[in-house]
Amino acid sequence: MTLLILLLVNLISPPSFADTGLTTDKMVEILRGIDQRIRSPGDYKALVYLEQREKDKPDIVREGLVYRRDVDQKLMILFTKPKTEAGKGYLRIDKNLWYYDPSVGKWERRTDRERIAGTDSRRQDFDQSDLAGEYDPSFGGEEKLGNFNVWILKLKAKPGIDVAYPIVKFWIDKATGNDLKREDYALSGKLMRTSYVPKWEKLYSDTKKADLWYRQEIRIYDEVDKGNSTFVVIKSVDLHALPENMFTKAWLESKSR
Repeated sequence: MTLLILLLVNLISPPSFADTGLTTDKMVEILRGIDQRIRSPGDYKALVYLEQREKDKPDIVREGLVYRRDVDQKLMILFTKPKTEAGKGYLRIDKNLWYYDPSVGKWERRTDRERIAGTDSRRQDFDQSDLAGEYDPSFGGEEKLGNFNVWILKLKAKPGIDVAYPIVKFWIDKATGNDLKREDYALSGKLMRTSYVPKWEKLYSDTKKADLWYRQEIRIYDEVDKGNSTFVVIKSVDLHALPENMFTKAWLESKSR
């Protein structure tokens, strides 16, 4: 009789978390999939457009070049337009982020919380991805986001890892594995910004022998200063090899003269 009661309870009980959710291994696999699709074993160059909107201020439009060498975790952002911003840039080497302003002619060390060129964007929006290495995921459910069926993953930064935001919430398309929406939180749980990726694009990488994906559009909304936003568009991507010595302070300075 006791066994029969237990069987009946199991039949009528709601499904367990493991039945309806994603295992930790599966969530890590999803994050690693994003990392791998974005990462390039060769060099990467992109022409980027940024449109900054702040309440009660005129819109500011910038253009810049993003250079990456993912195997060495190197990143450079060099602004080319408008004239007042031309020559300013960021350089990431040895996991350190540096900012250069040619008008003062000196370098300043910055953190991952740095607002790139004063916009709502951060280094992570332009760099390679290491979500699986930086965060521990938990399952947040499933829902419909527009026309997409998505998983929701809640991420918490691993101990000792320096990231722009220690808590992140992702909406990930089940069909492609690409993230479509992201919420970034402070350690206190305060929502800092929300971003949407309405368009992903890809191109074939000869070095990778597979497609390289990139977020072609990112719409970032400031949740602290309501009304402020940044629109990022990657206009073009070039995967040809870059000069060997270009990821240096001297190289960026030479482009700023």
